[in-house]
Amino acid sequence: MQSRILLIIPAYNEEENIARVVDSLVAEYPQYDYVVVNDGSKDKTAQICRERGFRMVDYPVNLGLAGAFQGGMKYACEKGYEYAMQYDGDGQHDPRYIEEMLKASTDEECDIVIGSRFVTEQKPWTARMLGSRLIGACIALTTGKRVKDPTSGMRLFNSRMITILAHQVNYGPEPDTIAFLIRCGAKVKECQVSMNERIAGESYLKFGTSIKYMVRMCMSILFVQWFRKKV
Repeated sequence: MQSRILLIIPAYNEEENIARVVDSLVAEYPQYDYVVVNDGSKDKTAQICRERGFRMVDYPVNLGLAGAFQGGMKYACEKGYEYAMQYDGDGQHDPRYIEEMLKASTDEECDIVIGSRFVTEQKPWTARMLGSRLIGACIALTTGKRVKDPTSGMRLFNSRMITILAHQVNYGPEPDTIAFLIRCGAKVKECQVSMNERIAGESYLKFGTSIKYMVRMCMSILFVQWFRKKV
């Protein structure tokens, strides 16, 4: 029987992590459906998924996170899922929080539920978290909504958001899209979670790329989103 929720797992060169992440989900949380979106990986990510029989959308070229995410949303929309969750392929997201996030979306009729590290915990004053604070300030300035962990990649979307994100162009899983959707009337809630450390592989967000990412997000939230057509 199909689950109410689909976990969308974008994967680019995650050969060291993907089997562990999916095997853990299948063994410990069989009530949730998943799909791996192989984003043109150059390593053995796709081969591992095929050998293990994982449910997979396989792109021959790298589309970037936005393209992989939209591919997962199209899959969720076509299959008629009520909810879809952005779920990292590196093992940093903890599935024990999914049920609480689902409950928040259902009970409070939220369009988006963010797995936040800083609902009850204090945000540290590190260089990376300074970027998070600036992005959060831009969201608050333009929407009136305070998002404490805008860069968290653990996000749950209801069916209305699935339809929008599956069919609109350039709606990547980023803070600027969240800010835009809030301006369009989306109801957003944060639930306290903790994140695991990446065990293997390297994150694409190194110091230099983190600075560029922060600047790009802030510029998009402050300026670019005003030129988007409301949905």
